[in-house]
Amino acid sequence: MNAPETRTPGSGDPVQIAVVGCGRMGQAHLETASKEPCARLVAVADVDEKTAGRAAEAYHAPAFTDLAAMLASAKPDAVIVSTPPNSHRSITEEALRAGAHVLCEKPFALTVEDAQRMVDAAEAAKRQVMMASKFRYVSDLVKARAIVQAGILGDIILLENEFCSHVDMRPRWNSKREISGGGVLVDNGSHSVDIVRYLLGPIERLQALHGKQWQEIEVEDTCHISAQVSGGAMVSIDLSWSIHKESPWYVSVYGTSGMLQLGWRGSRYRQSQKLDWVEFGTGYEQIKAVKAQLSNFLETICGRAAPLITPDAAVESVRAVEAAYRSAEQNHWQQVSG
Repeated sequence: MNAPETRTPGSGDPVQIAVVGCGRMGQAHLETASKEPCARLVAVADVDEKTAGRAAEAYHAPAFTDLAAMLASAKPDAVIVSTPPNSHRSITEEALRAGAHVLCEKPFALTVEDAQRMVDAAEAAKRQVMMASKFRYVSDLVKARAIVQAGILGDIILLENEFCSHVDMRPRWNSKREISGGGVLVDNGSHSVDIVRYLLGPIERLQALHGKQWQEIEVEDTCHISAQVSGGAMVSIDLSWSIHKESPWYVSVYGTSGMLQLGWRGSRYRQSQKLDWVEFGTGYEQIKAVKAQLSNFLETICGRAAPLITPDAAVESVRAVEAAYRSAEQNHWQQVSG
Protein backbone atom coordinates (compact mmCIF):
# COMPACT_ATOMS: atom_id res chain seq x y z
CA MET A 1 0.00 0.00 0.00
CA ASN A 2 1.41 3.40 -0.98
CA ALA A 3 1.85 6.06 1.67
CA PRO A 4 -0.82 8.78 1.58
CA GLU A 5 0.03 12.01 -0.19
CA THR A 6 0.42 14.68 2.45
CA ARG A 7 1.55 18.27 2.64
CA THR A 8 4.15 19.21 5.20
CA PRO A 9 3.22 22.64 6.57
CA GLY A 10 5.81 25.22 5.71
CA SER A 11 6.73 28.44 7.43
CA GLY A 12 4.13 30.40 5.46
CA ASP A 13 1.36 27.85 5.26
CA PRO A 14 -1.47 27.64 7.79
CA VAL A 15 -1.85 24.15 9.22
CA GLN A 16 -5.10 22.58 8.07
CA ILE A 17 -6.82 21.29 11.23
CA ALA A 18 -9.81 19.04 11.83
CA VAL A 19 -11.42 18.59 15.25
CA VAL A 20 -12.98 15.20 15.94
CA GLY A 21 -15.37 15.27 18.90
CA CYS A 22 -17.32 18.47 19.48
CA GLY A 23 -18.41 18.01 23.10
CA ARG A 24 -17.23 19.90 26.18
CA MET A 25 -13.49 19.69 25.58
CA GLY A 26 -13.98 19.77 21.84
CA GLN A 27 -15.51 23.23 22.16
CA ALA A 28 -12.31 24.53 23.77
CA HIS A 29 -10.26 23.06 20.93
CA LEU A 30 -12.63 24.52 18.34
CA GLU A 31 -12.44 27.97 19.89
CA THR A 32 -8.65 28.01 19.96
CA ALA A 33 -8.15 26.39 16.54
CA SER A 34 -10.57 28.81 14.89
CA LYS A 35 -8.64 31.80 16.25
CA GLU A 36 -5.11 30.48 15.71
CA PRO A 37 -3.41 32.59 13.02
CA CYS A 38 -1.07 29.75 12.03
CA ALA A 39 -3.94 27.31 11.47
CA ARG A 40 -7.10 26.92 9.46
CA LEU A 41 -10.05 24.87 10.68
CA VAL A 42 -11.07 22.75 7.68
CA ALA A 43 -13.49 20.25 9.23
CA VAL A 44 -15.39 19.24 12.35
CA ALA A 45 -16.62 15.75 13.09
CA ASP A 46 -18.85 14.11 15.66
CA VAL A 47 -20.86 10.88 15.66
CA ASP A 48 -23.90 12.95 16.60
CA GLU A 49 -25.13 14.76 13.49
CA LYS A 50 -26.74 17.62 15.42
CA THR A 51 -23.61 18.24 17.49
CA ALA A 52 -21.44 18.25 14.36
CA GLY A 53 -23.89 20.57 12.64
CA ARG A 54 -23.91 23.09 15.48
CA ALA A 55 -20.11 23.15 15.56
CA ALA A 56 -19.96 23.57 11.78
CA GLU A 57 -22.36 26.49 11.90
CA ALA A 58 -20.53 28.18 14.79
CA TYR A 59 -17.04 27.76 13.33
CA HIS A 60 -17.75 27.89 9.59
CA ALA A 61 -16.28 24.52 8.69
CA PRO A 62 -17.73 21.45 6.94
CA ALA A 63 -19.38 18.90 9.26
CA PHE A 64 -18.88 15.14 9.14
CA THR A 65 -20.18 12.17 11.09
CA ASP A 66 -17.85 9.68 9.36
CA LEU A 67 -14.12 9.88 10.09
CA ALA A 68 -12.97 8.25 6.85
CA ALA A 69 -15.10 10.62 4.78
CA MET A 70 -13.70 13.61 6.66
CA LEU A 71 -10.10 12.53 6.18
CA ALA A 72 -10.63 11.86 2.48
CA SER A 73 -12.53 15.09 1.81
CA ALA A 74 -10.84 17.67 4.05
CA LYS A 75 -7.34 16.15 3.90
CA PRO A 76 -6.24 17.81 7.17
CA ASP A 77 -2.60 18.22 8.10
CA ALA A 78 -3.52 17.61 11.73
CA VAL A 79 -6.39 16.13 13.70
CA ILE A 80 -7.37 17.02 17.26
CA VAL A 81 -9.06 14.05 18.94
CA SER A 82 -11.45 15.04 21.72
CA THR A 83 -13.76 12.03 21.73
CA PRO A 84 -14.44 9.58 24.59
CA PRO A 85 -11.37 7.51 25.56
CA ASN A 86 -12.49 4.17 24.14
CA SER A 87 -12.20 5.63 20.62
CA HIS A 88 -8.81 7.31 20.95
CA ARG A 89 -6.68 4.51 19.55
CA SER A 90 -8.83 3.77 16.49
CA ILE A 91 -9.30 7.43 15.54
CA THR A 92 -5.63 8.26 16.11
CA GLU A 93 -4.40 5.33 14.05
CA GLU A 94 -6.80 6.09 11.18
CA ALA A 95 -5.78 9.75 11.13
CA LEU A 96 -2.09 8.82 11.16
CA ARG A 97 -2.58 6.38 8.28
CA ALA A 98 -4.18 9.22 6.33
CA GLY A 99 -1.05 11.28 6.87
CA ALA A 100 -2.27 13.64 9.59
CA HIS A 101 -0.46 14.59 12.78
CA VAL A 102 -2.54 13.97 15.92
CA LEU A 103 -3.16 15.84 19.16
CA CYS A 104 -5.14 13.41 21.33
CA GLU A 105 -6.95 14.37 24.52
CA LYS A 106 -6.16 12.75 27.83
CA PRO A 107 -6.53 10.01 28.86
CA PHE A 108 -4.30 9.27 25.87
CA ALA A 109 -5.42 5.63 25.91
CA LEU A 110 -7.03 3.18 28.30
CA THR A 111 -4.15 0.67 28.33
CA VAL A 112 -0.39 0.90 28.00
CA GLU A 113 -0.62 -1.49 25.04
CA ASP A 114 -2.98 0.85 23.19
CA ALA A 115 -0.84 3.89 24.03
CA GLN A 116 2.31 2.21 22.72
CA ARG A 117 0.55 1.13 19.54
CA MET A 118 -0.53 4.73 18.93
CA VAL A 119 3.05 5.92 19.37
CA ASP A 120 4.34 3.13 17.09
CA ALA A 121 1.75 4.07 14.45
CA ALA A 122 2.99 7.68 14.52
CA GLU A 123 6.58 6.55 14.06
CA ALA A 124 5.58 4.30 11.16
CA ALA A 125 3.66 7.16 9.52
CA LYS A 126 6.49 9.63 10.22
CA ARG A 127 3.99 11.91 11.93
CA GLN A 128 3.74 13.53 15.35
CA VAL A 129 1.36 12.29 18.04
CA MET A 130 0.95 14.30 21.25
CA MET A 131 -1.18 13.86 24.32
CA ALA A 132 -3.32 16.88 25.14
CA SER A 133 -2.91 17.59 28.85
CA LYS A 134 -3.80 21.26 29.35
CA PHE A 135 -2.34 21.74 32.85
CA ARG A 136 1.21 21.42 31.50
CA TYR A 137 0.51 24.60 29.57
CA VAL A 138 -0.77 26.63 32.51
CA SER A 139 1.83 29.39 32.89
CA ASP A 140 1.76 29.13 36.70
CA LEU A 141 2.68 25.44 36.50
CA VAL A 142 5.52 26.16 34.08
CA LYS A 143 6.84 28.79 36.51
CA ALA A 144 6.43 26.39 39.44
CA ARG A 145 8.57 23.80 37.68
CA ALA A 146 11.31 26.39 37.20
CA ILE A 147 11.14 27.30 40.91
CA VAL A 148 11.39 23.65 41.95
CA GLN A 149 14.26 22.90 39.57
CA ALA A 150 16.16 26.02 40.69
CA GLY A 151 16.25 24.63 44.22
CA ILE A 152 14.44 27.62 45.72
CA LEU A 153 12.34 25.25 47.87
CA GLY A 154 15.27 23.01 48.75
CA ASP A 155 14.85 19.24 48.51
CA ILE A 156 11.23 18.40 47.76
CA ILE A 157 9.66 16.17 50.41
CA LEU A 158 5.95 16.21 49.57
CA LEU A 159 3.55 17.19 46.78
CA GLU A 160 -0.20 17.35 47.37
CA ASN A 161 -2.76 17.56 44.57
CA GLU A 162 -6.54 17.71 44.74
CA PHE A 163 -9.14 17.76 42.01
CA CYS A 164 -12.37 17.55 43.99
CA SER A 165 -15.56 19.13 42.74
CA HIS A 166 -19.16 18.01 43.18
CA VAL A 167 -20.44 17.17 39.69
CA ASP A 168 -23.43 14.98 38.81
CA MET A 169 -21.88 12.48 36.40
CA ARG A 170 -24.98 10.35 35.83
CA PRO A 171 -25.93 11.93 32.47
CA ARG A 172 -22.36 11.96 31.14
CA TRP A 173 -20.51 9.33 29.13
CA ASN A 174 -17.77 9.43 31.80
CA SER A 175 -20.05 7.31 34.01
CA LYS A 176 -20.19 4.46 31.45
CA ARG A 177 -17.25 2.11 32.02
CA GLU A 178 -17.31 0.70 28.49
CA ILE A 179 -16.84 4.21 27.08
CA SER A 180 -14.66 5.91 29.71
CA GLY A 181 -12.60 2.97 30.95
CA GLY A 182 -13.13 4.10 34.55
CA GLY A 183 -14.24 7.03 36.68
CA VAL A 184 -12.60 9.97 38.36
CA LEU A 185 -9.23 8.17 38.48
CA VAL A 186 -8.82 7.91 34.71
CA ASP A 187 -10.49 11.28 34.12
CA ASN A 188 -8.96 13.72 36.62
CA GLY A 189 -6.19 11.36 37.65
CA SER A 190 -4.65 11.54 34.18
CA HIS A 191 -4.02 15.23 34.83
CA SER A 192 -2.69 14.48 38.32
CA VAL A 193 -0.03 11.95 37.31
CA ASP A 194 1.10 14.18 34.44
CA ILE A 195 1.46 17.17 36.78
CA VAL A 196 3.48 15.06 39.23
CA ARG A 197 5.76 13.77 36.49
CA TYR A 198 6.22 17.28 35.08
CA LEU A 199 7.14 18.84 38.44
CA LEU A 200 9.07 16.02 40.12
CA GLY A 201 9.94 13.34 37.56
CA PRO A 202 8.95 9.69 37.08
CA ILE A 203 6.53 8.04 39.49
CA GLU A 204 8.29 5.02 40.94
CA ARG A 205 5.45 3.34 42.86
CA LEU A 206 1.94 4.07 44.01
CA GLN A 207 -1.08 2.82 45.91
CA ALA A 208 -4.68 3.75 45.07
CA LEU A 209 -7.85 3.42 47.10
CA HIS A 210 -11.36 4.04 45.82
CA GLY A 211 -13.50 5.96 48.27
CA LYS A 212 -17.06 5.49 49.46
CA GLN A 213 -19.35 5.37 46.43
CA TRP A 214 -21.94 8.13 46.62
CA GLN A 215 -23.14 8.64 43.06
CA GLU A 216 -25.20 5.87 41.50
CA ILE A 217 -22.86 5.26 38.58
CA GLU A 218 -20.88 2.21 37.49
CA VAL A 219 -17.43 3.79 37.96
CA GLU A 220 -15.60 5.20 40.99
CA ASP A 221 -16.49 8.76 41.99
CA THR A 222 -13.78 9.27 44.64
CA CYS A 223 -10.18 8.04 44.80
CA HIS A 224 -7.02 8.64 46.82
CA ILE A 225 -3.51 7.95 45.51
CA SER A 226 -0.31 7.77 47.54
CA ALA A 227 2.85 7.71 45.46
CA GLN A 228 6.60 8.13 45.54
CA VAL A 229 8.69 9.59 42.73
CA SER A 230 12.11 8.34 41.72
CA GLY A 231 13.83 11.09 43.72
CA GLY A 232 12.12 9.91 46.92
CA ALA A 233 9.53 12.67 47.35
CA MET A 234 6.09 11.60 48.54
CA VAL A 235 2.86 12.41 46.68
CA SER A 236 -0.73 12.60 47.92
CA ILE A 237 -3.60 12.93 45.41
CA ASP A 238 -7.32 13.34 46.18
CA LEU A 239 -9.84 13.00 43.36
CA SER A 240 -13.60 13.25 43.59
CA TRP A 241 -16.77 14.08 41.69
CA SER A 242 -18.80 13.87 44.92
CA ILE A 243 -17.13 16.29 47.33
CA HIS A 244 -15.94 19.85 46.96
CA LYS A 245 -12.86 20.94 48.89
CA GLU A 246 -13.04 24.64 49.66
CA SER A 247 -9.41 25.26 48.84
CA PRO A 248 -7.97 27.87 46.48
CA TRP A 249 -4.97 25.61 45.81
CA TYR A 250 -4.89 22.51 43.60
CA VAL A 251 -1.18 21.74 44.04
CA SER A 252 1.02 22.32 47.09
CA VAL A 253 4.74 21.52 47.08
CA TYR A 254 6.74 21.28 50.31
CA GLY A 255 10.54 21.37 50.40
CA THR A 256 13.23 21.63 53.05
CA SER A 257 13.61 25.35 52.31
CA GLY A 258 10.10 26.47 51.50
CA MET A 259 6.70 25.73 50.02
CA LEU A 260 4.73 26.58 46.89
CA GLN A 261 1.00 26.69 46.17
CA LEU A 262 -0.62 26.61 42.74
CA GLY A 263 -4.07 28.14 42.78
CA TRP A 264 -7.12 28.58 40.61
CA ARG A 265 -6.80 32.39 40.77
CA GLY A 266 -3.11 32.86 41.42
CA SER A 267 -0.04 31.14 42.84
CA ARG A 268 2.63 31.83 45.41
CA TYR A 269 5.74 30.51 47.17
CA ARG A 270 7.58 31.27 50.38
CA GLN A 271 11.04 30.35 51.53
CA SER A 272 11.38 29.07 55.10
CA GLN A 273 13.57 31.89 56.35
CA LYS A 274 11.26 34.60 55.00
CA LEU A 275 7.89 35.82 56.22
CA ASP A 276 6.46 37.17 52.98
CA TRP A 277 4.88 35.16 50.20
CA VAL A 278 6.04 35.76 46.62
CA GLU A 279 2.97 35.80 44.44
CA PHE A 280 3.14 34.87 40.77
CA GLY A 281 0.87 34.03 37.87
CA THR A 282 -2.81 34.55 37.21
CA GLY A 283 -4.14 31.11 38.07
CA TYR A 284 -5.84 28.57 35.86
CA GLU A 285 -7.27 29.81 32.56
CA GLN A 286 -8.46 26.89 30.42
CA ILE A 287 -8.65 28.60 27.03
CA LYS A 288 -5.25 30.25 27.54
CA ALA A 289 -3.73 26.85 28.40
CA VAL A 290 -5.40 25.10 25.44
CA LYS A 291 -4.17 27.88 23.15
CA ALA A 292 -0.58 27.43 24.39
CA GLN A 293 -0.94 23.68 23.93
CA LEU A 294 -2.11 24.11 20.33
CA SER A 295 0.75 26.50 19.65
CA ASN A 296 3.30 23.96 20.89
CA PHE A 297 1.66 21.24 18.78
CA LEU A 298 1.77 23.40 15.65
CA GLU A 299 5.37 24.46 16.25
CA THR A 300 6.28 20.80 16.75
CA ILE A 301 4.71 19.52 13.54
CA CYS A 302 6.26 22.40 11.61
CA GLY A 303 9.69 21.47 12.99
CA ARG A 304 10.21 24.69 14.92
CA ALA A 305 9.96 23.36 18.49
CA ALA A 306 10.12 20.23 20.60
CA PRO A 307 6.91 18.83 22.10
CA LEU A 308 6.37 19.74 25.73
CA ILE A 309 4.62 16.37 26.12
CA THR A 310 6.62 13.69 24.33
CA PRO A 311 5.16 10.38 23.12
CA ASP A 312 7.03 8.62 25.94
CA ALA A 313 5.42 10.98 28.46
CA ALA A 314 1.99 10.08 27.08
CA VAL A 315 2.69 6.36 27.48
CA GLU A 316 4.02 6.84 31.02
CA SER A 317 0.90 8.79 31.99
CA VAL A 318 -1.23 5.82 30.91
CA ARG A 319 1.12 3.43 32.72
CA ALA A 320 0.67 5.29 36.02
CA VAL A 321 -3.13 5.31 35.76
CA GLU A 322 -3.18 1.64 34.77
CA ALA A 323 -1.01 0.82 37.80
CA ALA A 324 -3.37 2.82 40.05
CA TYR A 325 -6.37 0.78 38.94
CA ARG A 326 -4.40 -2.42 39.47
CA SER A 327 -3.45 -1.22 42.96
CA ALA A 328 -7.06 -0.42 43.89
CA GLU A 329 -8.17 -3.86 42.69
CA GLN A 330 -5.38 -5.80 44.40
CA ASN A 331 -5.11 -3.56 47.49
CA HIS A 332 -1.34 -3.11 47.53
CA TRP A 333 1.44 -0.92 46.17
CA GLN A 334 2.32 -1.18 42.49
CA GLN A 335 5.61 -0.48 40.78
CA VAL A 336 5.29 2.06 37.97
CA SER A 337 8.86 2.74 36.83
CA GLY A 338 12.40 2.19 37.97
